[in-house]
Amino acid sequence: MIPTTQDTARSRVWRASAGEKCRTLITNDDGLSSGGVRALAAAAVGAGLDVTVAVPSWDSSGSAASLSAVSVRGRVLVERDEDGWPAGVSALGVHGPPAVIVRAAVFGAFGPPPDVVLSGVNRGVNTGRAVIHSGTVGAALTAAAHGRRALAISAEVGPDPRWETAADVAHRAIGWLMRAPAATVLNVNVPDRSLDRLCGVKAARLATLGVVQANVTELDEAFVPVTFADLEGTPEAGTDSAALQAGYVSVSAVRAVCDDERFVLHDIMG
Repeated sequence: MIPTTQDTARSRVWRASAGEKCRTLITNDDGLSSGGVRALAAAAVGAGLDVTVAVPSWDSSGSAASLSAVSVRGRVLVERDEDGWPAGVSALGVHGPPAVIVRAAVFGAFGPPPDVVLSGVNRGVNTGRAVIHSGTVGAALTAAAHGRRALAISAEVGPDPRWETAADVAHRAIGWLMRAPAATVLNVNVPDRSLDRLCGVKAARLATLGVVQANVTELDEAFVPVTFADLEGTPEAGTDSAALQAGYVSVSAVRAVCDDERFVLHDIMG
């Protein structure tokens, strides 16, 4: 079982670690209507972060690190949203995917550049190597490419999403992130369980395949949500998929694009 956010001693440690002035961008790929991003905003405010929310104006699931956007006369369209956010939080809807939002934010588009980026809480898990397609994870990797620590957090959801469980896990994960080196990306997935039924937390490697959500456009331009998932069977031991199946929160550290140092190119180029 994971302690609740009412653990004041733990909250003080996080505040000291994060700093009251830690500038934080929260984004997602589910859009403005997601209950998950509101849960994440509440968790971040509770951890003492200075929060700005900027999310896509529509569901951008499966957008990875896409940089497409809708602009008018060279300016990306942005609209303010004031519905249901924690006190003091500025929220914006941006006509572009989360990677565009992160890239714009680090260059000061929404105020002072963020120190950290939090992405989620995504509706549906993002596990395994399939996270290369995830807009949630793509936003976090974009942040890391610009030297920022970033958290991508996703949750299994049923008919009645347990955002309160995801928010509590996010509050704890923010503490982990603040103790990590610069440009760290943590990919966290939360099972569909009440807080008292979580088995705990497991550090896990990425499954070979995994699960990711995406939107597919039909010929009539309607968006159809699609889930790409592992083949049926028992997940590989020690992976994020296995941890989730067993009722654990999975935590994986993933890396942005970097040089492949497994071999020296001159050795194969002659």
